Amino acid sequence: MASEPPPFDEETDQKDEDDLFSDAKEQKSEPSPSEEPASLPINDEDAGIKEKEEEDLFAGGGDEVKLDDSDNEEEEVPPVAAAVPEKEAAEPVVGAVSPKPEPTPQISVSQSSTASSKLSGTTKSSRDEVDVDDEDEGTIEIRVMEPQKMGDGIGAYMVYRVVTKTSIPAFRNPELSVLRRFSDFLGLHARLQEKNVKMGIIVPPAPEKSVVGMTKIKMSKEESGSSDFVERRRAALERYLNRTAQHPVLRSDPDLQDFLERDGELPKSTSTSALSGAGVMRLFHKMGDAVEKITFKMDETDEWFEEKQQQIEALDQQLRKLHSSVEALSMHRKELSMTTAVFAKSAAMLGSVEEHTALSRALSQLAETEEKIEQLHREQAEHDFFTMAELMKDYISLIGAVKEVFHERYKLYKNWKDAEVVLGKKRENKAKLEVQHKTDKISQAQQEITEYEQKVEKGQEDFEKISDTIRKEIRRFEKYRVIDFKNSVVKYLEALMENQQKMIKFWETFLPEAKAIA
Repeated sequence: MASEPPPFDEETDQKDEDDLFSDAKEQKSEPSPSEEPASLPINDEDAGIKEKEEEDLFAGGGDEVKLDDSDNEEEEVPPVAAAVPEKEAAEPVVGAVSPKPEPTPQISVSQSSTASSKLSGTTKSSRDEVDVDDEDEGTIEIRVMEPQKMGDGIGAYMVYRVVTKTSIPAFRNPELSVLRRFSDFLGLHARLQEKNVKMGIIVPPAPEKSVVGMTKIKMSKEESGSSDFVERRRAALERYLNRTAQHPVLRSDPDLQDFLERDGELPKSTSTSALSGAGVMRLFHKMGDAVEKITFKMDETDEWFEEKQQQIEALDQQLRKLHSSVEALSMHRKELSMTTAVFAKSAAMLGSVEEHTALSRALSQLAETEEKIEQLHREQAEHDFFTMAELMKDYISLIGAVKEVFHERYKLYKNWKDAEVVLGKKRENKAKLEVQHKTDKISQAQQEITEYEQKVEKGQEDFEKISDTIRKEIRRFEKYRVIDFKNSVVKYLEALMENQQKMIKFWETFLPEAKAIA
């Protein structure tokens, strides 16, 4: 009886085929150096699959596909997926046998140009930020020193020596020394403000006039009673000049160079007095601008400017509060210093009448210690004022200058919109003339339309220009504000810690005397 063949096992046969292809893959991945890789028999079905894979591989390429020569097979093929959507280019080909390299993201021509424009815009923005600070052509340091009282009585005035050290080639000498009176500083600020504020540049404000302080100087024969006022004004003038000279635009202004270089007296400024004609006109202009701002509402479309204006207003309010607190702290330390001095005198007098020798010596030592601590309190009160209070006061004034450039932007916006309104009316008038067939007046109406079209275009250009300038100025203002506050706070804390350490040493020195009382 003939034996029947074993039953056909589909799973075993399929497994053998899988093993067969897996062996082929291993042989292909590890070829022998002396032998050619063995070719595998391919049936008709496999051949059809491979042809389909080759067709899918180049599908969608169209006429843009260029096959490289056989010598350049290892070179990177140009991205074919540029003509197809990015999602389809990233999908792997179905049914691929050999492993493929990881697909690199391809960018179409339109996407590439967009990315390039974004990159150039980012680079321009970064460059604008750098230009704010990298326009320095050298260093400049200005000292205001040696205040002197000139004349007597009501005609007396103060003169300050201004010493400049600079490496900027625009100045004629690296070291300059001139004498300037207070009105010269005010005149310099008025000229710089008149030229630069309308362009959106933040001009640091000069110290304010003090009628009470100057009256004391003029009427007093000795300078001891007004020494504090003179020192405060000298320090404020020095800070004002250095802030102005550090600005990349203002430092090259001819008026500033003339102020620092010209020997002898400057032409007397007639517009710095509060009661002068120019001062009264400035007051009226400010009142008119305030009324105009109330009656005309600017529709702010730039979120950046709206946010910055809110930040400036909040910063102004908080700085004013902090300035009042620091001034109160300084006054408190001065009162503490005077009270400590009174206590030291009382302890010394008590020690002089005390019959107990050790107690008398301890009281005398306590009086000496309190006198030293009184000196520390007075020094710390000066640090409170000159390091912190004056910084707050300077930045309150600087915020006022920031608000001025914002107001200049507002005025340009108003002029632009007013010109647009007039242009609309001129066009309506021309349309009416055309309907009424008044040909003799149409040409004149067209000229007026052309004139106001130019005004509208210039108004928009000026508005955009001052907006760009204010952006740069605000970035510079915020950068140096952080630097100034950091330096001042560090200096203040260092002085405070030094005084506290001195106070501890004073008390440690006195403690043995107190313990020696028996």
